[in-house]
Amino acid sequence: MDFDVTSAGPRSSERSAEAASPREHDLQGAAPAAGHASSSRLVFDRATGTLSGATRGERLAALIFQAGARVSSLWSYRGFNAGCKAMQSVMPAGDVTVRLNEDALFSFPFGDGYWGLLLDTSYSYERDIERFFRGMADAEYTLIDCGANYGYWSVLVTSAPYGAHESIAIEPSSRNFARLTANAGLNGDRFATLQRAIGATNGMARLSGRKHESLSIAGEQDAAGEDVPVMALDALLDGGVIRQDGRFVIKLDVEGVEIDAIRGGVRLLQTDCVVICEEHGNDPNHTVSRFILDNTSFKLFCFDPTTGKFEHLKDVSALDHIKRASNFGYNVLATASSFWEQRIRSLGQARG
Repeated sequence: MDFDVTSAGPRSSERSAEAASPREHDLQGAAPAAGHASSSRLVFDRATGTLSGATRGERLAALIFQAGARVSSLWSYRGFNAGCKAMQSVMPAGDVTVRLNEDALFSFPFGDGYWGLLLDTSYSYERDIERFFRGMADAEYTLIDCGANYGYWSVLVTSAPYGAHESIAIEPSSRNFARLTANAGLNGDRFATLQRAIGATNGMARLSGRKHESLSIAGEQDAAGEDVPVMALDALLDGGVIRQDGRFVIKLDVEGVEIDAIRGGVRLLQTDCVVICEEHGNDPNHTVSRFILDNTSFKLFCFDPTTGKFEHLKDVSALDHIKRASNFGYNVLATASSFWEQRIRSLGQARG
């Protein structure tokens, strides 16, 4: 099946200087540009911890969410999602826009059990990956954001503090994709969006799941799911979306399809790239990392919180103590590039 991957949307190199940063008028409630949602009435600034545009009840709810995040952090945030669901039953529906930094806006439903943790300023989403992207601000690369969800990393990586890089955000779910494109609009359409699942080959698949952050084309199919087009990563090269001589960060958050994604990107993975791949906390066999070490020429790195470094993994044994929470996703960095290896080692002077 032939997919028109070239219809992904505007590349950041094509946007005007006027659209290069979040639109301040959206934060003031003015009408959005055609096809885009405006910023929500509620705006939370993570730098200052202030919530603007809120009613008294919404301020109280925000305080409850913040307290719930801090308490549940003691148990790797178990129970936070359930608490948010309970709160939603007594709250009116609405969105909140979080100012992640001076050049990044990110919108999601107020009380969302996944992204709602951002209302706690002490919370850091995927702290190891944040450290990586901040450390790569001065490098030249394009982010290929697979399983982008609402676009958090594409919003940040294209922002000035992270180097204002180009990004292609890829998300299969139609509902998630609507929020992804809305967040692109809030940030001046500075990254491309593409509605596809990632797999070993092009085709169609059933996307299933109960939570927006864990929808998957792998495993049991759900009658309430949706059929989505599937794209092999190499299709980005075939469609001319990216060039073989580019430099890439490929983030795979594809809910159980990581190995198929690698199999479908043989030529892309031969470029000057680093792959950020999720290692599921509930997988004691470290299946994804084991596959990478056994079947590719990549060197593998993982952030070890006990040493504060990105450690070179010569085998998967170190993951036994790194992966401590079964409800969390961990990340490994895989690369055959001397450039990326040197940059990863420089972040924490990884050993080995």
